[in-house]
Amino acid sequence: MILDDIPITDDHIHIDTINGLGVKAATDFKNAGGTHLFLVSLPSWTYGIIPHSAQDFVKVFENTLDTADAIRAAGLKVFTVLGVHPAEITKLSALTSMTLSEIEEIMKGGMDIAAKYVAEGDAVALKNGRPHYPVEEEVLAASNRILMHSLELAKDCGCALQIHAESAPCADIADMAKSAGVSPHRVVKHFAEYDTPLSPSFIAKFDGIPEFASRFAAENRYFTMESDYMDDPTRPGSVIGPKSVPRFTRRLLEKGAITLEDAVRIHKTAPEKIYSVDIEL
Repeated sequence: MILDDIPITDDHIHIDTINGLGVKAATDFKNAGGTHLFLVSLPSWTYGIIPHSAQDFVKVFENTLDTADAIRAAGLKVFTVLGVHPAEITKLSALTSMTLSEIEEIMKGGMDIAAKYVAEGDAVALKNGRPHYPVEEEVLAASNRILMHSLELAKDCGCALQIHAESAPCADIADMAKSAGVSPHRVVKHFAEYDTPLSPSFIAKFDGIPEFASRFAAENRYFTMESDYMDDPTRPGSVIGPKSVPRFTRRLLEKGAITLEDAVRIHKTAPEKIYSVDIEL
């Protein structure tokens, strides 16, 4: 099955031109049949940054935008997604003497800056969430406040929000989104593993993709596919490699597990509806 006639979109990928393979990883995606990617900003610690103010996130975001430009020069369509990783709350608690309240304000301020990039057209979506690992009750409460702030920013910007969160349907986040005035379908559950009232983004190797393709088409709902590739030289191929989304899509098509119409819904229609972007070859 040749993918030349349809877009192939990775909804959540990290490329690190400073520490990782950088543009070569993006070129590997392209050579495997990939056409569009949503480049998600890396955590601050990737660059050795320990934020002591919201402004310290600017370098993270600028690195992401510079990386996007370099990938575009290699012939790919790139959409940037900027925000503060929810695990920053744990990192900053461990690495600094700041109070939880101070960390919360810094993370909210980082999201404010990310939203300015979206408002200026330099990014198409925000990212945030809450820790996907057990945390103390007050840390979870603070994380949910930061998440709510991020949803309110998404509402103000008219953009989508990608979230990192625990492995669960996260139905309460759908309720939070509605409270903020954001449609749950514009909140993307990154690394989704379950049915969810949000828009799931499934890792390309997820076994449930054929089932969800059939059911979501009948329900007029949408999901996307991602690699969550980290471009971390200490963890090569983590989470899965940059070639994975086109390769798994091709495999599903060749096996007859999904139809060409399903693939178009996943890689073109879904991101267009979720992010209000154009996915064109």
